[in-house]
Amino acid sequence: MQILHHGAVTGVTGSCHELRLDDGRAVLIDCGLLQGAEVADGRTAVDDLTIDFPAEHVAALVVTHVHIDHVGRIPALMAAGFTGPIYCTEPSAVLLPMVLEDAVKIGFTRNRQLIEKFIRQLTRQIVPLPYAVWQSVMDRELVIRFSPAGHILGSAYVTCKLTEQGRTRQVIFSGDLGAPYAPLLPAPKAPWGCDLLVLESTYGDRRHEGRRQRRERLRQLLERAMANGGVVLIPAFSIGRTQELLYEFEDIIKRYRNRPASGDYSWEDIEIIVDSPLAAKFTAAYRTLKPYWDREALQRVRRGRHPLSFENLNTIEHHADHLAVVDYLRRHHRPRVVLAASGMCNGGRIVNYLKALLGESRNDVVFVGFQAQGTPGRQIQQYGPKGGYVFLDGERYDIRAGVHTLSGYSAHADQLNLLNFIKRMRRKPQEIRLVHGDPEAKAALQTILQQTFPDVQVLIPEPRLGSGFLD
Repeated sequence: MQILHHGAVTGVTGSCHELRLDDGRAVLIDCGLLQGAEVADGRTAVDDLTIDFPAEHVAALVVTHVHIDHVGRIPALMAAGFTGPIYCTEPSAVLLPMVLEDAVKIGFTRNRQLIEKFIRQLTRQIVPLPYAVWQSVMDRELVIRFSPAGHILGSAYVTCKLTEQGRTRQVIFSGDLGAPYAPLLPAPKAPWGCDLLVLESTYGDRRHEGRRQRRERLRQLLERAMANGGVVLIPAFSIGRTQELLYEFEDIIKRYRNRPASGDYSWEDIEIIVDSPLAAKFTAAYRTLKPYWDREALQRVRRGRHPLSFENLNTIEHHADHLAVVDYLRRHHRPRVVLAASGMCNGGRIVNYLKALLGESRNDVVFVGFQAQGTPGRQIQQYGPKGGYVFLDGERYDIRAGVHTLSGYSAHADQLNLLNFIKRMRRKPQEIRLVHGDPEAKAALQTILQQTFPDVQVLIPEPRLGSGFLD
């Protein structure tokens, strides 16, 4: 058996790992898109949507969750001739066609007939699986099982049980692990054990704020908006982060609705704007997937609350309405929160808001997700607090708005969470491979893992280098 890495080994995007059996057949775990500076030099936008590894021997695809950096190259994989099953959890089976329809529109074609043909074929290949149930993938040689990862709705880490030459071994691919106490989502639970763990390391070098602290910071930002008549811009991915933030805003506004606020505005004056048709679709899908919400969220629903559909919430769909809102907020001082994609500010409607509002100190930009190297989001995050500037669509914009980072809403486990995921295994892995992280994050996590588990080999793999399983 070999594991080859086709992405997320030099950074945090493009997750794609190949588990190859001794007879040459293989399964892919995720097939994601590279983003930001992690795109290789000299590659074009079309190149980034192609498969640059052999795919003829790939018998199945296993999807840990539906973020674009884990599924964005599935259309290219199918275009390369892949017709095998696509295994994912039941919520992911609902969300995946929505994600990839949007990806195809942006990266391949806007021809409606071609898009519908692709979605029909995709739907035929999707095999939804419940959590905690073993599924045969290659006869009896390979079986897989999904376990909740707490990252976004439907996210999972996958356990692969291989039987070769009478010997059974277990490999776990973490996908993206979430932090405990994330809104809406059950916390991930550590597995009993495994032989080899392929582990994400996005925040392997830092610790998050607790949920109470980051919710308090959100409240303070809302109060600042009320005092200044300012706008709080939140670049957020359409799926996951947006819904979790809506959940938190509903709770904050409910808690403080009858309390006095500073400035000329009250809590009832705050408007939460979701300016993304795709986010609106995902939010509606989240509402239909209530059985997969955590206990706290379901208790709120039973008490008659609507965490993802409340009075202060407004959704913008049409582009003309989007432009009108941008112009209105540029000219008028009103307390507003705007959630818009893309999460790394490298496209989408958030860019128009940034162009219009970055130059005023009454406004704020709040980052709640990881900003990859080379993206405008990373530049704003890095240079904004110093009074710097950013280039958007080739034009320079000075940053006078406040710039804030709430890493706890990133939906990724921090260093302590990753350590605990392994500590709580009854049988520790022989080998851990660190992927999906910047070099400094992987190096920091490697050091602390080696100190904590001296009998475990902790490796940082290179792209596409295969390695036989430990004997």
